[in-house]
Amino acid sequence: MEEQIQDIKEEIRKTPHHKGTEHYIGKLRARISRLKDKQIDYESKKSGSGGGYAVKKHGDATVTLIGPPSVGKSTLINNLTNTQSKVAGYAFTTLTVIPGMLNYRNANIQIFDIPGIIAGAKEGKGKGREVLSVARNSDLLLIMCDPETIDRFEQIKTDLEGAGVRINSAKPRVHIDKKLSGGLIVHSNIKQELSRETIGEIAKEMGVKNAEITLKEKVTVDKLIDSFSANRRYIPALFAINKADLFLKERLKLKLDPEIILISAKKKEGLDRLKEKMWEKLELARVYLVHLNEVPSFNNPMIVRKNQTLKNVADKIGEEFAKDKKAAKIWGNKARFPGQEVSLSIPVAEGMQIRFV
Repeated sequence: MEEQIQDIKEEIRKTPHHKGTEHYIGKLRARISRLKDKQIDYESKKSGSGGGYAVKKHGDATVTLIGPPSVGKSTLINNLTNTQSKVAGYAFTTLTVIPGMLNYRNANIQIFDIPGIIAGAKEGKGKGREVLSVARNSDLLLIMCDPETIDRFEQIKTDLEGAGVRINSAKPRVHIDKKLSGGLIVHSNIKQELSRETIGEIAKEMGVKNAEITLKEKVTVDKLIDSFSANRRYIPALFAINKADLFLKERLKLKLDPEIILISAKKKEGLDRLKEKMWEKLELARVYLVHLNEVPSFNNPMIVRKNQTLKNVADKIGEEFAKDKKAAKIWGNKARFPGQEVSLSIPVAEGMQIRFV
């Protein structure tokens, strides 16, 4: 399969790039994506059957720590969680996935320490595909390098792209309504740079021959292909540089995106900021359950996602509990007055106190 992909890439390189060949190149790029999807599906099945790194998820959210070998990932997980991952000053110390649990603001955040990722991971080097399959199933990626491996950030992002992971990106606003017949109909109120012929060729190559395709944003070839692929994962990510204490931080900052977090896992420097950024990226919130005839308090915390509703909270408590709940009373954040009765369709907010009625 890898040989097929390389042959198609060579064909793309040989083909002149202009408006007249746009649809043909788009079709070839879609074919590469389809072949890569097969590879991803194969690795996912292999992981599930014990051939890769099958891991069981626990807690309120999962974070995968990903980076080159020997940048201090094991030291970091040991200082963030209750885990004792083996630490040594040579590559490939971590040979399996090691989970640890971070308790932060009442949330149990599971962190996976996975084997160091080397150049060529997406082609399978250093068990790269198995490692990337773990990353695909995370709620957040913490991508970590050290001052000697700063240049690896871009390679890791490329490897993740090859594994179908889109970091810090939203899913394309493309709606595909498949039909039994009628061919392809494209709708868009936005002027597209891609021709309808190109859109059609990509759709057919991705296995869609009859459908209404509605484009709600301007799309590129890559975004359009992603829209047809079922195994794309859109995952938030943080970037950190460990061992930053060994270098002049002021000098280091001049070269870096200000969003990159500087830490020293060994000296436990910068870890509070790192945990706060993890909480923000995971979009977690604490709500507090108030029992019948109980004075509102902060005694019964529950961790939820900020995009969830009160209905989601009731469902999380239990199916039996939720089935007859139609409304709730809330206090604190988002309440116009204490004990306001609201619909279960309203979104949760940090610090909200809730009594279901």
